Amino acid sequence: MDTPLLNLITGPDDVKQLSEQQTIQLCGEIRSFLVDSVMHTGGHLASNLGAIELTVALHRALDLPQDKIVFDVGHQCYTHKLLTGRKAGFAHLRQLDGISGFPNPRESEYDAFIAGHGNTALSLAIGMAWAKKLKKEPGWVVAIIGDGAFTGGMVYEGMNNIASLDNLMVILNDNKMSISKNVGAMARYLTHLRANPKYFQMNRHLSDTIEGVPLIGPPLRAFLSRAKKVIRRSMYDSTMFEDMGFQYLGPLDGHDVLNLEHTFRNVMVRSGPLFLHVVTTKGKGYEPAEQNPGEYHGISASFVPDPEVAAPASFSTVFGKKLCEAASARPEVCAITAAMKYGTGLQFFGHAYPNRFFDVGMAEQHAVTFAAGLASQGMLPVVAIYSTFLQRAYDQMIHDVTLLQEKVIFAIDRAGLVPADGETHQGVYDPAYLSQMGIPIYSPSNYAELSYWLVKLMGKEFQGPQAIRYPRGGETKTLSQYQCTGQDYDFLVNTPQSDILLISYGSEVDDVLEASRILDSKGIQNSVCKLVKAFPFTDKFLRDVAGSRVILFAEECVEEGGIGEHLLARLMEDGWKGQYLHRGVDNTKLTHATVPQLKNILGLDAEHLVQMVQTALTEKKERI
Repeated sequence: MDTPLLNLITGPDDVKQLSEQQTIQLCGEIRSFLVDSVMHTGGHLASNLGAIELTVALHRALDLPQDKIVFDVGHQCYTHKLLTGRKAGFAHLRQLDGISGFPNPRESEYDAFIAGHGNTALSLAIGMAWAKKLKKEPGWVVAIIGDGAFTGGMVYEGMNNIASLDNLMVILNDNKMSISKNVGAMARYLTHLRANPKYFQMNRHLSDTIEGVPLIGPPLRAFLSRAKKVIRRSMYDSTMFEDMGFQYLGPLDGHDVLNLEHTFRNVMVRSGPLFLHVVTTKGKGYEPAEQNPGEYHGISASFVPDPEVAAPASFSTVFGKKLCEAASARPEVCAITAAMKYGTGLQFFGHAYPNRFFDVGMAEQHAVTFAAGLASQGMLPVVAIYSTFLQRAYDQMIHDVTLLQEKVIFAIDRAGLVPADGETHQGVYDPAYLSQMGIPIYSPSNYAELSYWLVKLMGKEFQGPQAIRYPRGGETKTLSQYQCTGQDYDFLVNTPQSDILLISYGSEVDDVLEASRILDSKGIQNSVCKLVKAFPFTDKFLRDVAGSRVILFAEECVEEGGIGEHLLARLMEDGWKGQYLHRGVDNTKLTHATVPQLKNILGLDAEHLVQMVQTALTEKKERI
């Protein structure tokens, strides 16, 4: 692809050397490059196409890395990466040893902070701005926040603590909902005036002059200030931001790169905190993405729209359809999600039962406590949230659900290892913290088990909170063959004469079965146990596994505090004296890669599991 200007960009200083016409040309080249590149590698496309001009304008106006840009959410950072010398890395975007799909300070000095979860940027930016003030360092801190982030409460917590930060700028990248009314020519005219340095100078001079008039000066200044706010508020809805202490400016055309740059340079001559409302079009410049921005929010390689929409054949879709089916006879069933209706497969429920479906936005904490409130009044809420995002509601799960043992069912999507998005999106913590809370955990390995146990857990015989977790994507061919027995656990391979037992749950069972096959081919007889109820353990299960002298427990969960550690503790309490091997996730090794690559790195693939068993047997012989 011919991108002559983009090829010359090695850092922000290069961007500043371009003429106005070249700047416009650069935006076009970036747009063409992203469409071509991301279509081949996969990644977040529509959001990045909508933020090109905004990002270019900021890079021309700011002085990076002295100034800081904090993205919310970070998947809109591709243009920023291109402008900071990482064009070559896009050939391996979100791939092993390639560049991340999110900002990461370990990757570049121009990345201010890692950003994979939403509505965190303002709090981060406030902390960075205060650090600059305390250290007497120059420079602005700019938070770019998507409109979706304003559905989460953390943004408002941050807005309540901006104080008088004079080095903070917040940019609302509004590509979906209209927070402020666009009232046409008059609003644009006022915006132009307020962005002009002469306006600020005149306003400051007039305020000082009025303040100096004896007796009537202060009251007159207060009256004029109130009158000005009334006029502004009657013309566009900026009251919330101004009442929080921001100086509001907007709405601005997010695709007029020259006007954006002009505005940024002009407003930076005065003190913050500033709030700029920029209106953009998601998928700008690529018609399929403009027409279907949700479908092209994230795409997989080979031109297939994907990640944030559940595939036709997937655990998410099976869950959504089964829940919809079960709700037909259960009027108390409600479904709750946090800005992931399609990703969790709940679009079916939302269509069939709109009055019982609640998408609360990017607000996982509220989702969980809201569910507790529903449950306390006899409803049966099912909360469907990705594992990585459920972490954000840890406190609410403890205090608002488990203390009173409210019947809330947590449907945990994207459980276990997740490809491409890296360390911020891995679902490897929920078994550890849910087990610490005492919440029963069910981890089906195939569609049949998911369908059976989802309905089973909704029954009256199950009291208090319940969790059912399942991986991203579909069932494997191997695991689909086992269907569902309705038992808490199953011995998939049962070799009576063997005292070697391999145990796992969820999708990791596939790797354990392959390890079992390899061991058997090497003359090492073994058995395999698949947990469906991963926690807590029944006495019968403990008795059944205690007869083995070598136990290998493998799981897509952090090693420390994981289910494997719970099992070892219980076995030792019962006096078990065998050899215990535990392989979980070392979270210091998480990166962006495919799931098989991640398992290889973490030692959770079949070959590494076989090596663990062989090494243990060798050491055992040597001791004898």
